[in-house]
Amino acid sequence: MIKRIHINQHNIRHNAKNPDDLRPVITVKTSTGNHKGFKASIQGAVDIIYSPDKPLACGAKVWMQTHDTVLIEQEDGSVLGVM
Repeated sequence: MIKRIHINQHNIRHNAKNPDDLRPVITVKTSTGNHKGFKASIQGAVDIIYSPDKPLACGAKVWMQTHDTVLIEQEDGSVLGVM
């Protein structure tokens, strides 16, 4: 399964203005849904893609893509493994 990892600029702006209400800025998109967190560790090979003419549906023009496992650290400190 392909995992696409990108950074949410809107949440970065929100966090700068609202340090007591932090939102996760990292999103891992898969065919089964979106997984959000504050840290992502990629357990293998990754490609970094710049596609200004064909952005992701969310509008991202730069993202990382992998077929390997991605570990996502959640706000509460738990870790979610996206296989």
